[in-house]
Amino acid sequence: MNILILSWRGPGHPSAGGAEQSTWQHAKGWVKAGHQVTLLTAVFVGCQSREIKDGVNILRIGDQFIGVRVSAFFWYWFGKHPAIDLVVDEFHGIPFFTPVWVFKSKILGFIHEVAQPVWHLNTWPKPFNLIPAVIGKFAEPLVFKWLYVQIPFMTVSESTKKDLELFGVKKITVVHNGITLPRKLPKVIKEKTFTIIYLSALAKDKGIEDALKVFNLIKKKIPKVKFWVVGKGNPDYVSYLQNMCPEAKFWGFVTEELKFELLTRAHVLLFPSVHEGWGLVIVEAASVGTPTVAYNVSGVRDSVIDGKTGILAKERNIDELAISLKKIKSTKSWDFNCKKWAGNFSWEKSAKNSGSLIIEI
Repeated sequence: MNILILSWRGPGHPSAGGAEQSTWQHAKGWVKAGHQVTLLTAVFVGCQSREIKDGVNILRIGDQFIGVRVSAFFWYWFGKHPAIDLVVDEFHGIPFFTPVWVFKSKILGFIHEVAQPVWHLNTWPKPFNLIPAVIGKFAEPLVFKWLYVQIPFMTVSESTKKDLELFGVKKITVVHNGITLPRKLPKVIKEKTFTIIYLSALAKDKGIEDALKVFNLIKKKIPKVKFWVVGKGNPDYVSYLQNMCPEAKFWGFVTEELKFELLTRAHVLLFPSVHEGWGLVIVEAASVGTPTVAYNVSGVRDSVIDGKTGILAKERNIDELAISLKKIKSTKSWDFNCKKWAGNFSWEKSAKNSGSLIIEI
């Protein structure tokens, strides 16, 4: 089968995250299964416009917002390429609107999360931030209801499946994300001082400000405690965050090896995101025996077994997060359950399941 994947970001993009990692793992798996795969995605500074990596043909055209979507239409209809059997339309807030212009190929929607609670947390300056906050919230469900109701979807959690069903989508298959581990997990022990780690993009919707507020609260109740912040963000915003909590250590972007070392050394992952498709970093932390404290929200509740691999608190309740962190500190039985849970997930299993799906649709 000749497959075209449309994604706003691809390998090497400085803002690529868990969703893009998931897309790439499926693409590689489909190539191994004998399919031809082209990933059409956006350009970034210093990128190659064409590249073949792990057997996947990568084509970078246009900016990540409008340009790549317009380019996808023209490349599909007027580009020189073999007939496309399947177009994978990946959602990240805004889809590629393939039901409007793809007629010769099957379509599969691929989505990690709906953006409903995230629209109002955009970084546009006031009062312009109200534009996506209002338009996005009301337009998103209409796009699904008007264009994608009959399109089959692949998603990563039961939470997102339920959200899609509320928008009227009927054909939904859940394929859980896998996990990529270093060849050798770090042989390090937990820090002597109780250590909390935040690992994600430094953005409002990922809950970084709540995380810092929780640390400022809990350091008054736990005499010795450390907080590590791992991830990148806008430099001006990072400076603002550092002023919020001067005692936190900001590591910035780290390598995969250092990431797993820090996750291993920490006692708990604090992940107060307001909405997720799937908590990839939560499972990564669990793989080295580190539990998670997080809000009980979509996507996160799918990747944390409450009371066994972490603790889920009420959404946007900082006091409950603090109480949960104290419970983690006073309980020593997290390691076994965390590692057992993480052992359920692999990219090989995920690619096999998605490979069966693309043949069946």
